[in-house]
Amino acid sequence: MGGMNGLQTARALALAVPAGLLGGAYISQYVFGLFPCEMCWWQRWPHFAALGLAALSFFLVPQRVWAALAGLAIITSGLIGGFHAGVEYGWWEGITGCSGLSSAIDVMDVSAAPLVRCDVAPWSLFGVSLAGWNFLISCTFGGAIMALAAYKK
Repeated sequence: MGGMNGLQTARALALAVPAGLLGGAYISQYVFGLFPCEMCWWQRWPHFAALGLAALSFFLVPQRVWAALAGLAIITSGLIGGFHAGVEYGWWEGITGCSGLSSAIDVMDVSAAPLVRCDVAPWSLFGVSLAGWNFLISCTFGGAIMALAAYKK
């Protein structure tokens, strides 16, 4: 009985990685109260897309293309996470109103939902924020998925 080939591994990772990262994001939000800022949401959307693309890789040909596209979507989330981490660490300015307090914020908008700042990391492990971990995990595994999808035995 042999192990999985490159394409099978790519498809499995393309499902598992975004599912795990999204699961972790929702657990941190609903269990631990770490509500997402605008840039956190930007990181979630490519993971949702990756799940759909990974699912398509099991049903549509060419399967390698769908798996590689899922890997690319995962890398996209990681790059957004890298940008977000840079904003949190103060390496550069954010491009959204959730970095600092903007005078353009409507008073009604502030009272309707909690204002979650994009330039403040609410949690970190070993000095790496959630956005930073998304960057590291997503870029690493997204690259691996793309390489595995491209590899033909």
